[in-house]
Amino acid sequence: MDEVRALLAPILPRHAAFDGWRPQAVTMAAAEKGIDPDIARLAFSDGPVDMIDAWFASIDVAMATALPTARLAAMPIRQRITALIEARLALLAPDREALRRAMAVLAMPVNAARAARLGWRAADRMWCAAGDSATDLSHYSKRVTLGAIYAATLLVFVDDDSEGLADSHAFLARRIEGVMRFEKAKARFRGAGGGERLSLARFIGRLRYPVA
Repeated sequence: MDEVRALLAPILPRHAAFDGWRPQAVTMAAAEKGIDPDIARLAFSDGPVDMIDAWFASIDVAMATALPTARLAAMPIRQRITALIEARLALLAPDREALRRAMAVLAMPVNAARAARLGWRAADRMWCAAGDSATDLSHYSKRVTLGAIYAATLLVFVDDDSEGLADSHAFLARRIEGVMRFEKAKARFRGAGGGERLSLARFIGRLRYPVA
């Protein structure tokens, strides 16, 4: 069943965009790949959220392929976070209508717990890709914060009609730039000097409460 899920997950959204996150989308995806529709539906037996979960998991895998660890290691942390979120946006871009429908499903109160787990997983995958190895409390605060930033960016992204998704990229850049300006000003105020290496913990902590 895991193999069936992995095979169908990347193409489910193209059908969900028209049929919604319903069994019809699974049937169409199965037909496209030559898989018995009964087996395919069994692979997604938990319904719409199970389908969305599989799709998002495929985005995690594709993100890691697009931005391997060696490439990210050469970037400053600010660029790593930006690059990882932008990579996800690029992967989601062809299926924004399916994403809009998925977000509506996840916003239902009955799906709140599952939606929170999916948001956590996305943030965890990004932090792991960025090289985070923290095991203390910051491990959790970083993921909660990044999950909130990613979710906010997706809200802009799903309705972004600008060329090349410029508005979404600008939104993300403003959030991060505002945090960096705040941290630099705070470092100068403390007499640390503008060239001090900024604390990663402080940086990601401020992402949750960005400066206007």
